[in-house]
This record gives sequence, structure tokens and C-alpha cells, in this order.
Amino acid sequence: MRMHRARGPRPTMLAIAGDSAAGKTTLTRGIVAALGTERSTSMCVDDYHRYDRSERAGLPFTALHPDCNYMQIMEQHLQLLAMGEPVLKPVYDHSTGLLTRPRLVEPREVVIAEGLLPLHTRLSRACFDVTVYVDPGERIRREWKVRRDTSERGYTRDQVLAELARREPESEAFIRRQRREADITVSFGPIDGREDPPGTPLSATLLLRPTIRHPNFAKLIAEVPPSVAHLKLMRDADGSPVDALHIHGYAPEAEAEVLAKAIWSGLGVDQALPSCLGVIGPSVRSEPLRLAQLLLLYHVLRDVF
Repeated sequence: MRMHRARGPRPTMLAIAGDSAAGKTTLTRGIVAALGTERSTSMCVDDYHRYDRSERAGLPFTALHPDCNYMQIMEQHLQLLAMGEPVLKPVYDHSTGLLTRPRLVEPREVVIAEGLLPLHTRLSRACFDVTVYVDPGERIRREWKVRRDTSERGYTRDQVLAELARREPESEAFIRRQRREADITVSFGPIDGREDPPGTPLSATLLLRPTIRHPNFAKLIAEVPPSVAHLKLMRDADGSPVDALHIHGYAPEAEAEVLAKAIWSGLGVDQALPSCLGVIGPSVRSEPLRLAQLLLLYHVLRDVF
């Protein structure tokens, strides 16, 4: 249950959890761009690492372990932000592996907290209105992590693969368990059984748990071509019933636009559909990513307007 605010305007709190290189930052970036920095605040909870990269090298656990992070300070800061209060947040520089000067974070209308462990504790979960777990599947995540860490963080491929192997027990013990705590799970990957040509954008599956109220997708999908998306009721990994919204990566952009406009118009917002959504690189756009970002915007904007 969401905690009550003390003083200050009450922001809408959104958590985006997931393993390293799962796509959390890409998902967050489009939402922040759509809202604007004057209305949204984003923060990475990986900044609460206790140790820098060189110090962690001699420890028996990795950055994924709660003991490697100041979890109580993270909880305290999330509570303050949820009550409309600013915090002085630590900063971890991923490019250098160093802990740097802390940064003042002031809550806006929407606060987005993304990272490895935002849903790890009951107290931190109580700070959020909407919770998301990003789960692209391990094969895809590994590919993304190798690509990112070799191109942006100075690692070799062998170093990344060795670190993935070292982290695996803690990924299973601490990161993936957050999936069952999320209102929405976002998964990217190819559609089973289809032989799509190389370069076909990944499709997305959104598991929508009944812990929050979702748009009436059955009605929305009935108005769009079947090539865009389909909805079905299924059982999650823990046996609980969920609605699974499958958004097809192979759908023509013009047809996906119909569903995007339908979701946006359902909010009744007197603004044009944001053009910044779905961007994954220079001149590269993913319609499934855009529709996933639109769904999250639906949830946070519904509370703001």
C-alpha cells in the first residue's frame, strides 16, 4: 500500500527494476523526454553502491547484492521523495567506477526510480504508485550487456562474460525475484515460431497484473489491425493470472500508430502524441518500445491530469 505524504505536493512514483543491461534506462529515457524535466525527475538507485569498482573487486559479492548497497538510505530517500521532499543523493559514475559528488534531487510531478534493486524491500515498494520489471530474456540481455560494456565502459568481451557468470547467483537470488512484485513486466524478444528476416525489431510482451487499473486493451485492440498486437489471459511463472499484451515488432509503423493514438487519446490530454518515444538509437525507432512507454505514461499521467 502506498504511504501517505507528509508535506509538499505528492508526486506520482514509478519504479523500473531489472538486471544490468535489461533496457531500464532506454525505457526511462523516453518517458522523461515525453514528460519534460520540468515535470519529471529520474534517478538511478544503483548510485547507492557502498563501494567503488576497485573496492568491489576484493569482495565476496557483487553490486547486485543488497549488502553492496546502502539499502536503508535508498529507502529513506524514496520515502522523502514520495512525500515531496528533496534529497541529496549519492552518485556512482559507471564510466569510471568511482563514487562522485552527491547530487540534489528535487521531486517533480512524476518521480522515476530505475535500477537493480528498487523493489527489493517492502518499504521501498510502498513508495511507488506503479512498479515495472524489465525482463528481455537472458540471451538478449547478455548480448546487450556485452555490447554496452565493451563500447561504453571499457571492458573486453571476456571480462563481461566472466562478470556475468560471477553475478548469476545474485541475479537469481535478488534481481529476478523482484519480477513477481511488479504491476507490469516488460519483455522484449522475437516471436516464437516466426522466421522474421534479420533486422526485424524485437516484439514486446507486457504482463499486466490486476494490482493496478490498466486501459481496456480488449477494446483498443479491437480497433487496430491484428498485425499490431493481441491480448490473451495467461498464467505467470508463479501461477497467478495475468493479461498478456503482445506487441508485434514486425507490424507496419502506420498500423502501430493507430494503437498509439488510441492509448494517448484515452488520457484526454490536450497535447500532441510525443514524438520522442520508442527511440533506441540515432534514426532507430521501436514501435513495441514506444507502445510500452505509452502504457507507462498512461499510468503516470492519469494521476497527474
